[in-house]
Amino acid sequence: MIDLTLPKSCKLIRATVQQDGKQGLHYFQGVSANTVGARHLCMHVITVPPGSRAKVHKHETHETSIYVLSGEAYTLFGDQLEHAIKSAAGDMLYIPADVPHLPINLGTEPVIGIVARTDPNEQESLVLLPELEAAANEAIENLKHAIQRRDQ
Repeated sequence: MIDLTLPKSCKLIRATVQQDGKQGLHYFQGVSANTVGARHLCMHVITVPPGSRAKVHKHETHETSIYVLSGEAYTLFGDQLEHAIKSAAGDMLYIPADVPHLPINLGTEPVIGIVARTDPNEQESLVLLPELEAAANEAIENLKHAIQRRDQ
């Protein structure tokens, strides 16, 4: 008989427990120190509803990678959120440690992605950056205008 309580055993997590993250988005709890005793990573499923965005934040000393399952999102990033990158279903996005960023969904469908981070404690390295919220609002408006001009 296999003992699943051993620290070095494989474990299964069902993405059924939804939580609210500090950054203002909902995610399904996955692999983490809390759920399986992970020591060097966490992975969960995140949803960005249509027309919504996260709060500006960064992950101190931890890298992040996101695989987009469905939808399209923009990620604003940089010291003043001066850069934007678009990701869509099938894309992988890399965010270095300590980089201010926020995802935004300007579409009509939810964006769903798998997030992996080198922080096993899920939200512990997440630092909100309220001092960049005004810059975020301006960057979002500029992005919307740029998309509008491109689509004309």
